Amino acid sequence: MKKIEILGTGCPKCKKLAESTMEAAAQLNMECNIEKVEDIQKITAYGVMMTPALVVDGTIKVVGKVPNIEEIKRLIS
Repeated sequence: MKKIEILGTGCPKCKKLAESTMEAAAQLNMECNIEKVEDIQKITAYGVMMTPALVVDGTIKVVGKVPNIEEIKRLIS
């Protein structure tokens, strides 16, 4: 099962990325663990200085933007 993390402190873009990622996973019928990471120390431990960020199985896929659902589907599958 994939581990997907949304890195962000709770801003509107972070919330949108989380919603879109959940929708993308649902459209793919993908079983995954989606976790929102709001702890700034955990976020900076990834080397991320701009949020939101999308991390799939420990690999940073997107930083500082909210991709559309189709792009998210490609990134998480």
